[in-house]
Amino acid sequence: MIASQPAPVTESVPAPSAGRDEDDLVTGFVAGDEACLAVVHQRWSALVHCVARRSLGDAREAEDVTQQVFIAAWRGRAGYSPGRGTLAGWLIGITRRKVADALSARSRRAALVDAAGAALAVRPQESPSLDGVLDQVLVAHELARLPPPQRKVLRLAFYDDLTQPQIAVVTGWPLGTVKSHARRGLLRLRQAFDPTPDGDTAPPRA
Repeated sequence: MIASQPAPVTESVPAPSAGRDEDDLVTGFVAGDEACLAVVHQRWSALVHCVARRSLGDAREAEDVTQQVFIAAWRGRAGYSPGRGTLAGWLIGITRRKVADALSARSRRAALVDAAGAALAVRPQESPSLDGVLDQVLVAHELARLPPPQRKVLRLAFYDDLTQPQIAVVTGWPLGTVKSHARRGLLRLRQAFDPTPDGDTAPPRA
């Protein structure tokens, strides 16, 4: 089947580049030959993705990291020196740095959600400053995507420093309903900031 359809293969990876040895490929890549970039991606993207997924435990994040690695490699290609190691080894080095960045970002996002959840459990006079949480554009964006009841409860808690019993009074909802909306809203935020690897847990239903 593959032999009978050569055209798509030729279009995606030019035949001259596909046949290059690694020295020639590296020379072309460093010189800015986009055909060589296509071959580099074809040869090593699966390896980069595998390393990223094993470290992150999440396919979507691994795909993002893989894309970031090849963008960074292409932009920084002038800094690659064959004398210091193979091109594949250089790509894995970039992968490890991008994975570390992704893990740090994940930790920061999780910390924001944890701080938001803690704010619901304390009285206003005991509450720490929430400026560092509320000023985060990412949190505000994700709050806006929540179902209206969950968004209302979390906004009253975060922006107005209301406790759950106070929110029940303001909204006229039973305290159990307020707690349910708060819990589901926080779960949705956590899922948005820190996706569960490959469906271990289904997203909370509204």
